[in-house]
Amino acid sequence: MSTIDDIAAQWVARQASTQWDNEAQAQLDDWLMADVRHQGAHFRAQAAWLMLDRASVMGAGGSVPEVPEFNDTPFVVTLAPHPPLTRRRILTTLGGGAVAASLTVGLGLAYALKDRVNLTTEVGELRKIPLKDRSIASVNTDSRLEIDLKTSQRDIRLIRGEAWFDVAKDKTRPFVVAAGNVRVRAVGTAFSVRKFDHGAEVLVTEGVVEVWNTNTDTAPARLTAGTRTFAPDAAALKTVEFRPDAVDRALAWREGQIALDNDTLQTAVNEFNRYNSQKIRLADPALNDARLVGWFRTDQPETFARAVHGALNVTVNIRNDEIIIG
Repeated sequence: MSTIDDIAAQWVARQASTQWDNEAQAQLDDWLMADVRHQGAHFRAQAAWLMLDRASVMGAGGSVPEVPEFNDTPFVVTLAPHPPLTRRRILTTLGGGAVAASLTVGLGLAYALKDRVNLTTEVGELRKIPLKDRSIASVNTDSRLEIDLKTSQRDIRLIRGEAWFDVAKDKTRPFVVAAGNVRVRAVGTAFSVRKFDHGAEVLVTEGVVEVWNTNTDTAPARLTAGTRTFAPDAAALKTVEFRPDAVDRALAWREGQIALDNDTLQTAVNEFNRYNSQKIRLADPALNDARLVGWFRTDQPETFARAVHGALNVTVNIRNDEIIIG
């Protein structure tokens, strides 16, 4: 275990003891803001302490050592100026290793032999489908696509939901996704499209795509890898952002995860409700704008709710069909 993980475990152990006071909280805040690695280590230790057991905090797989005696010395660090931590509540991750998605995953063992394919996923289902042209479609929860691989163009209609496409190169047949009035065109690249009632979000992970709206005369916008945009259904694109980290987090669903980075609690709740029949409800509107950081599995809303309880010190009522926060 690294020194950072040792220190993080000490912090969590001290938080659970009677040694905690305002001075200790200020020390912890400074340590967390000093290095993003400190935040990750604290996430792991806090998650294990709150939701698993002490063996997981200290390193599962071997004997359980004693919680190290707290020592002030390791917490002397050089700090850069930083904003206060009050608006950014730190939640938990699922542990140090990679987490396999537990969603239902459909994996085609051979390329789909049809030129026309209809794909539908249920709530909580993730499907990864190889197409006849050797492209790959990863389809998110509660989505529906209609695929028509023509000789001159590969047409995909996203009726609802979200999908990520790893497009096989074929210069003679552009790959065009239609989501309402929004169009996304590529030849050989990788990108995602998420359909909303008022438009579509486009994220590019590889290559270049063109995005436009059939209701406007504006020329298509070119998006490169690492960029994202929202294309309204009834207007031209307003902004194109180059945010590779944000693109990666937004596509964490492909591994069955939800990645929060200073997102509001209401945004997080909306994301979890996309994947689960057990819905989360915020009973206190004052909690809507609380800011959260953490990685969670899409199919574990109870784990998320317990983490919110630990981070925000709010009441959580877990029922079979509903989770009430606040």
